[in-house]
Amino acid sequence: MAVSIRLRREGAKNRPYYKVVVADSRSPRDGKFIEIIGTYDPKKPGHNSTLKLDRAEYWMSKGAQASDTVRSLIRKNKKQVASPPAKAASEPPVSAAPAEATPESPQPPVADAADGEPTQS
Repeated sequence: MAVSIRLRREGAKNRPYYKVVVADSRSPRDGKFIEIIGTYDPKKPGHNSTLKLDRAEYWMSKGAQASDTVRSLIRKNKKQVASPPAKAASEPPVSAAPAEATPESPQPPVADAADGEPTQS
């Protein structure tokens, strides 16, 4: 059986949404599949896909052929996992400004039903 990793179209008209599936290459595009290994939303800007990279590697090691788009998604996801988020690395740590000291009114003790003794909440 020839296995391929490809996109399965979901979503509405003019609003495509894809699931990355492992399927027999003879089954239709939206037909039966073996396993769902991720998602892809082409309308979403920025990082628009999720993939189980370990499952993709497993199936490729068993001889599955990834489509061109799926191969590109795997490459992008590997690159994103390998590099830390750029936003967190480029921004210096933000020091917290000292909060104004405001006197807090003490809470009256509340009787606990189990003990009958007042407790602070």
